[in-house]
Amino acid sequence: MSRIGKQEIEIPKGVEVTKSGTVLKVVGKNGTLTKIFRDDISINIGDKIITLNIKRNDKFSRSLWGTYASHIKNMIKGVETPYQKKLILEGVGFKSEVKGREFNFALGFSHPVIVAIPEGIVATAEKNVITITGIDKELVGSFTAAIRALKKPEPYKGKGMRYENEVIRRKQGKKTA
Repeated sequence: MSRIGKQEIEIPKGVEVTKSGTVLKVVGKNGTLTKIFRDDISINIGDKIITLNIKRNDKFSRSLWGTYASHIKNMIKGVETPYQKKLILEGVGFKSEVKGREFNFALGFSHPVIVAIPEGIVATAEKNVITITGIDKELVGSFTAAIRALKKPEPYKGKGMRYENEVIRRKQGKKTA
């Protein structure tokens, strides 16, 4: 049994949740999110409460139960207050700037790295701190991870891109005899 799926999801004031067929739409002060859900889970929208129930008692349906509850909670939270992730760029000569709808990075390669910013995300780069903000938690997380993958932090000097609260485990390096 899913502990997360069994819980009732409260709909806060100012947020409107509607379901038509397999599409769930959440509208709030910061924007609108829509997501397609399979019909293995029944989503019941009440006055101020959403409940989820499984239709078939098989392993796949039980696994979707808690996942769908988490997706709906994240959608409701995102339209209320946007999600934000920060990356810190460390290293001599490493630079980042936003030009229009794309990032321009100087990451120590022989060429600049240009990354397009997807719709629904607001990105800023100030000195060595990159801030990514949006209402879709999945989009913010995947875009931040894709940017971090361009230059992961290395364990000897700590150069590269790391999350704001990430601790890089440092290695000692070569010893001289």
